[in-house]
Amino acid sequence: MEPRTRAEAGCSRPARSARRRQPRAALKVARKGRTSSRKVLTISSEIPKRIQSALKNAEESEQFLHQFLEQEIHLSSSINSHLLTAQPWMEDLGAMINQIEEIERHLAYLKWISQIEELSDNIQQYLMTNNVPEAASTLVSMAELDIKLQESSCTHLLAFMRATVKFWHKILKDKLTSDFEEILAQLHWPFIAPSQSQTVGLSRPAGSSEIYSNLETLFCQLLKLQTSDELLTEPKQLPEKYSLPASPSVILPIQIMLTPLQKRFRYHFRGNRQTNVISKPEWYLAQVLLWIGNHTQFLDEKIQPILDKVGSAVSARLEFSRGLVMLVLEKLAADIPCLLYDDNLFCHLVDEVLLFERELHSVHGYPGTFANCMHILSEETCFQRWLTVERKFALQKMDSMLSSEAAWISQYKDITDVDEMKVPDCAETFMMLLLVITDRYKNLPTASRKLQFLELQKDLVDDFRIRLTQVMKEETRAPLGFRYCAILNAVNYISTVLADWADNVFFLQLQQAALEVFAENSALSKLQLGQLAAMESSVFDDMVNLLERLKHDMLTRQVDHVFREVKDAAKLYKKERWLSLPSQSEQAVMSLSSSACPLLLTLRDRLLQLEQQLCFSLFKIFWQMLVEKLDVHIYQEIILANHFNEGGAAQLQFDMTRNLFPLFSHYCKRPENYFKHVKEACIVLNLNVGSALLLKDVLQSASGQPPATAALNEVGIYKLAQQDVEILLNLRTNWPNTGK
Repeated sequence: MEPRTRAEAGCSRPARSARRRQPRAALKVARKGRTSSRKVLTISSEIPKRIQSALKNAEESEQFLHQFLEQEIHLSSSINSHLLTAQPWMEDLGAMINQIEEIERHLAYLKWISQIEELSDNIQQYLMTNNVPEAASTLVSMAELDIKLQESSCTHLLAFMRATVKFWHKILKDKLTSDFEEILAQLHWPFIAPSQSQTVGLSRPAGSSEIYSNLETLFCQLLKLQTSDELLTEPKQLPEKYSLPASPSVILPIQIMLTPLQKRFRYHFRGNRQTNVISKPEWYLAQVLLWIGNHTQFLDEKIQPILDKVGSAVSARLEFSRGLVMLVLEKLAADIPCLLYDDNLFCHLVDEVLLFERELHSVHGYPGTFANCMHILSEETCFQRWLTVERKFALQKMDSMLSSEAAWISQYKDITDVDEMKVPDCAETFMMLLLVITDRYKNLPTASRKLQFLELQKDLVDDFRIRLTQVMKEETRAPLGFRYCAILNAVNYISTVLADWADNVFFLQLQQAALEVFAENSALSKLQLGQLAAMESSVFDDMVNLLERLKHDMLTRQVDHVFREVKDAAKLYKKERWLSLPSQSEQAVMSLSSSACPLLLTLRDRLLQLEQQLCFSLFKIFWQMLVEKLDVHIYQEIILANHFNEGGAAQLQFDMTRNLFPLFSHYCKRPENYFKHVKEACIVLNLNVGSALLLKDVLQSASGQPPATAALNEVGIYKLAQQDVEILLNLRTNWPNTGK
């Protein structure tokens, strides 16, 4: 073998070193393999041990379970054996317990009887010693026991308790009532005449202090019987159809004080007495108000301090009034069915009842939450009849007010300060009718009844609007006539008042009630409900919108009529020789164009006429609508239809600024602001030649650009568009001959 060269030997060194590294790497891999194999062997040897341990545990658990089952069988057998042995004892014990419970019930029963008899004996002893206050206090305790026993099923005990209470209550009540009536007789009760109450209140007869002391004592003792009296006495109630609010009985001493008045009332206003006249409800209503007034001072000064002293929250005057009002309610409930279908009698009854209610609440402070006459009128049959009669008489009133000779004349036409609205008599009478209806139903006890009356009012407004529309159509040939203007004033007045009523607290409350009703019945859309809830609309919105539409139509008809007259009068002015009029420098004094006189005279006469016949707010709308049409007409039909030399432009400006605009200066400070087209057209036509040329160049070079707008604003043009200004510039004839 040939020896290798040095170069070959050098080349082989890396190969040799590589071969040395390969065994080392292989050795490491081998060692790792041996370690892994050991772990595998260890794990494989541990698994059987764990399985064996688990099996052993399972076997032990099974053995314990068998032991427990054997113990359970043995224990169950022992228990059953014990239960069989103890069964007779349990039956004997249960019977003994039942006997004990029955004996306890008997003892409790006997204790209640003993307690009742003890209280009864105490009352008897107190009465034998004439110790009435203690007897009354003991009766209170007995009545409280009666209340506690109400849930008991011992009917005989309850009956015995109630009979005992009733027995002693009658004895005590009769005795105290007799003594109390004697004291009242000494005070000349009841006070039939007004002078009696003043005499009792002011005079101090001998022994009066003793009388009032006895009055206080007996009053307090009677108050103690209130609990037992409520247990034994069923309060008189009117049928449920009247929906009277729940209220406690009138306190016992006040009941006794009311007795002679109740007897008088029934004597005079029931049966065949001459004072019991069904067509004269004012007789018994006035009598009750008189009695309340006669006794108010005595009740406030003598009885109320007693109630305050014993810590009672009862008002003597209101209790007394409540007792008398119940007499009125019973009388109304009996009388109304007899006159329900006689319109005149029924209407008279309602009127008198409403007057009675007003005085009862305003003068005597009777709360609206107490039972009152409005509950009787709210009964379904009576209420529907009331609505029908109210509608009938309202429509009759509307017929008479519209057919009256003074229907369209203002009551205050000669009083300038009062007659700002220029309201015709029929409109004012109609709104007064609605106001009276509101006053009549506003004290009804339920919102649903009030809402039905509100619907009646809305129907009446709509009916009156239709009647006004019918009369207006008869006057359309003379839209500037007195009656037409009066109808327009009436429509405006009704609309204004209804809009004001929408902010009234009473109608806001009705709006809330209507919102609840509509929400329950899903009668309105969510948008409408939202508007009602947010107070963005009102209960009268529909009516106001219809009236506003009618007002706008009538105003438009008037404006169109005047505008036609003015347009006819302006025909000569349109044909004026604007191209050949002398310039301002050629005239000593500028004067109004003769052809403009018919136009201005017609305009002036119509403005004066309508200013006198329309109210201020309507006339303001009228002249502003007229000016808007007039401005456009003069601009389009007169200015744009002609060409103007320097004299013609100056004459036009003089006619407009010194004659037309001042016609309206009485109605506003700057009338020229309402004639924007005419005013700005006059500015363009009267620019001096240099400014006009410059403006024309700017407009032509900067069409639609900001510089054009700035140039227009600089000369006072804000309303007219750039194209309009260019047209106006082309209407000028006084341009210099520059060859353009």
